[in-house]
Amino acid sequence: MPALAVPAFALTWWAACYLAGRDPVRPAALRAAAALLAYAVGVALWTVDADGTAAQVLFCVPALLWAGTAVALLPSSVPERRQIDLGWMILGGPFVVMAALLPAAGRLVVVAPLLGGLILLWRFRDQVRPPMLTSALAVAATLYALALAALLLPVDLGWSGLVVAAMGLDLLILGFLVAVSETVDAGERLRPDLIRSATAAVMATVLVGGPVAVTLLAIDDEPVLTFLQFALLAVVMTVTGLGGPVRRGLDLLAFHSDDRLRRHRSSLLQLAEALPRHQSRRRLPATAEQDFLRYARQALDNFGNLGRLMRSPLTDLPAVDRRLTGRALDQPLERATELRAVLREGVTSLRPAGEFETGDEWRHYNALHVCSVLGLNPYARTRTDGLERETRQAVEWIRQYVPRGTLRRWHNEAADLVAARLWQEMTTPDARGVARPRGNRTAPTRST
Repeated sequence: MPALAVPAFALTWWAACYLAGRDPVRPAALRAAAALLAYAVGVALWTVDADGTAAQVLFCVPALLWAGTAVALLPSSVPERRQIDLGWMILGGPFVVMAALLPAAGRLVVVAPLLGGLILLWRFRDQVRPPMLTSALAVAATLYALALAALLLPVDLGWSGLVVAAMGLDLLILGFLVAVSETVDAGERLRPDLIRSATAAVMATVLVGGPVAVTLLAIDDEPVLTFLQFALLAVVMTVTGLGGPVRRGLDLLAFHSDDRLRRHRSSLLQLAEALPRHQSRRRLPATAEQDFLRYARQALDNFGNLGRLMRSPLTDLPAVDRRLTGRALDQPLERATELRAVLREGVTSLRPAGEFETGDEWRHYNALHVCSVLGLNPYARTRTDGLERETRQAVEWIRQYVPRGTLRRWHNEAADLVAARLWQEMTTPDARGVARPRGNRTAPTRST
């Protein structure tokens, strides 16, 4: 049993940490990570008590979280998406309670939300990218449901360890598909970063998981020691999957009195994380308009985060090349800094002429300038004394007279205007003909 339980626990725990650390603001990635964590904890409990209720319930929880992942992957154009997502959150609790109270066979009720989420995703499959995502998710979900049924139904199919391992493999496929979807949506690369992290995970599983498996065999029927071994393995795989956040946390502890050193190391860590995720070839001119507009909106949302801007395909804009004339064109940090300047110019272009006002003509500029460029939340309970007069007026006006939904709509409309302007600039003949100067380029740094 430890020969299957240890690698299943280690790899799913690592995959959960990798997904959560790769892009923690995306609901689909977080829900897939939660499904992997629930399964990993279930494996630890199953090792101690293979027929225990707690282990079986934890093996059912990923089906509910998988349904939430399918809902999170629905296209943003679906008008009922927010209501569907809220419905999943409300119904998730009662299904967990039913899974805990019902007998083993009755716990298969958790398959119903999974089926509903997949049906919804299949209905809008023509809008899901990549195109094969929906079919692949359906196949993996079907295999998971069959394995769960084989585990819970009163039938003897042989060694249950193989069934549990098959469930873990299905969940790893789910995590991979979600990572692919998020990568395509953001215009990034997945393979180099995934290979690096997976290689570290396999090495950690062999070096640490091997002794853990041997120890589990030696301490048979010792629940406390068994859980301690799994806890040790969880710590190792957490460090492996969350390398960047762990290093930043260590810097905060080790260099708490040296802000300058922490800032410099943080910049280098952001650069190291961005390099494997930036596209290897500069394909921005061949990007479809819909994809380009999405990249631009995401860049505006990440205006204050240079680490995310370094990974954006928009760092290859001709406008960025022009601003870098005479400097190092292949430095990702420089390109991200200039992309931020280009985005700021786009936001400034929305500002109406004349003195600052808070009327209807200023709604797009105020929404984008306050929320994206300045990174302020007008509804937060923060003091505005230290802000500039115009910014303070805009924040107070939004807080008093603009509902949250209206501000969100204005922000999205303004982002679309800036994105359309950048697209028009890129597709003009002059912009397409911009050549990268070679004579004054410094030694290039590989960004892939």
